[in-house]
Amino acid sequence: MTERQPLILDVDTGIDDAAALALAVNSPEIELLAVATVAGNVDITQTTDNTLRVLAWLGAAEVPVHRGASRPLIKPHQDAAFVHGTNGLGNATFPESDAGIGKDRGPAAIVRLAMARPGEITLVCVGPLTNLAIALNVEPTLVSLLKRVVIMGGSFFNPGNITPFAEFNIFVDPEAAAQVFCAGFAEITLVGLDASHQTTLTRDEWDSASRQENEPASLLSRVYAQSFTTRGKSDCYLHDPLALAIAVDPTLAGYATGQASVELDSDRRGQTTLNEGAGCAKVAKTVDVERFKAFFADRLKLG
Repeated sequence: MTERQPLILDVDTGIDDAAALALAVNSPEIELLAVATVAGNVDITQTTDNTLRVLAWLGAAEVPVHRGASRPLIKPHQDAAFVHGTNGLGNATFPESDAGIGKDRGPAAIVRLAMARPGEITLVCVGPLTNLAIALNVEPTLVSLLKRVVIMGGSFFNPGNITPFAEFNIFVDPEAAAQVFCAGFAEITLVGLDASHQTTLTRDEWDSASRQENEPASLLSRVYAQSFTTRGKSDCYLHDPLALAIAVDPTLAGYATGQASVELDSDRRGQTTLNEGAGCAKVAKTVDVERFKAFFADRLKLG
């Protein structure tokens, strides 16, 4: 077996974050060092509690969880409870975890771990980028301490999902995204709606998960139940799991390269653009859907 990849996962644990957590826990290539939480899909208290419960359900309560930013850098927090349910997990319930939260906050934990293992750690952010922006303000050398940054966020070539122009994670804290995009990371990968809208969990796949007797499949069945029943969805996008999978295997996607930027004003607030050829940001444009779905099904034990 090859050496495991040390990884920190930054989450605003809602439905697809829970699936990404399950993917991280069940991928043997990953050494999950810690999980940081941030206000996004729901408030910080709920995202932190959800993260603890999901990890405990998956048998990974020992993974340290660090409570992060409770609001964006400038604007008030806007949640996505209308999609993720009032508790963020599609109103599915899981037993309370006995694990407590880490002593240091999310941004501090990112800095501490990166300094302890310089050049080794991949940071995967699947919520608003508030924690990473704060960490960069505290320790600008983080750009060289982290091996890679993979972000689920943005919509560079297609419409947004919270406004006609903006994807939710970037829209919630565009000032944080602007800081991250211009920080100077040697390797930063952006997995936005351009890629994630190519990957879905279908109703048949959800039905199949509900028939499996294991924790990852049961988690998937529970958190997506409201989407497929009450909301009547025929399929659900796998935004966050795709970002996590690309962190494990970058060849799952094809990319455009350039300088990423974000609009901070006007009705286009949160809109992301890519000046191709001008920088080193990699924006996922295409996905090997068949290979990704096989990876997802294998790791989450969907049968």
